[in-house]
Amino acid sequence: MSSIIFSILSIYIFIVIGFIAKLSFKEKIDDKTINLINVYFLQVFLTFWGLLIKPIDITLLYAPSIYLVIVIILLLVSIFTAKKLFSSPKDYSIATVAAIIGNTGNLGIPINIAIFGEESIPYTTVVNLVNVFVVYTVGVFYYSRGTYNIKTSLLNIIKIPILWASIIAILLSIYGYKPSGAIANMLMMGAYASMTMQLFLFGIYLYGTKIKEVSKSLIVWVISFKFVLLPLIAFIVLYFLELDSMIKGIIFIELMMPLAVTNVNLASLYDCKPKIVTALVFISSVIFLGVIFIAVKALEYL
Repeated sequence: MSSIIFSILSIYIFIVIGFIAKLSFKEKIDDKTINLINVYFLQVFLTFWGLLIKPIDITLLYAPSIYLVIVIILLLVSIFTAKKLFSSPKDYSIATVAAIIGNTGNLGIPINIAIFGEESIPYTTVVNLVNVFVVYTVGVFYYSRGTYNIKTSLLNIIKIPILWASIIAILLSIYGYKPSGAIANMLMMGAYASMTMQLFLFGIYLYGTKIKEVSKSLIVWVISFKFVLLPLIAFIVLYFLELDSMIKGIIFIELMMPLAVTNVNLASLYDCKPKIVTALVFISSVIFLGVIFIAVKALEYL
């Protein structure tokens, strides 16, 4: 259990640094510029590095397929329920996708290693790949819909470079391309810069964020969906599947991850109440510190 705690704390330290930086320099730090550099440039390096560092094993695709089916079920539930609960387009957008976009990479992979060991890495890698596509298709569309019309929101999906980088990287991996040492090091530098900047940006947005200003109904919906409805549906689906218990556990734990910082990136990029989204990510991250131990206990029954 201590390894799980240290996995979480080692990541959260960069959030604290971002918060302190904004506290110290205030308006001298332009969070919008940092976000644009990260999303349009550095995350391209992260995408290539994540997908090319190890060959994609097609035989492992069963696990992410199940993950995707569960996400689609949850998305449909969220789309129709949130529509009845929230009249504001931006609140509706946030309520629809925020809980579904979990931190399967930066947090999900190390936590699964802590629980299941390094044999979980191939499965968490491909599950995270599926999550990347969910984020930069469904996530981009709904966060964009908070401000723009359907046509513009669909075009925003095409404009996002990470989606195209993912497609190119997958094709290169399938055809057996392995980056040389120099290229691998370059991609790794960009990838770690992206991950650090993403956490740093979250800390920046935390400064000045007031949880009291967030709609209580939005908090209740997103958090209850994330930590009650989502795990319940996921548990039921996984319980009735004939599948190795470790793979079931990995899928369940990945779905339990708190709201990803990527939610903040997209909300900022498309002007969909980034401060509100930051507060929701923060709340889910705090609650997750207790929920993860309940989730680990629940694995015994899968």
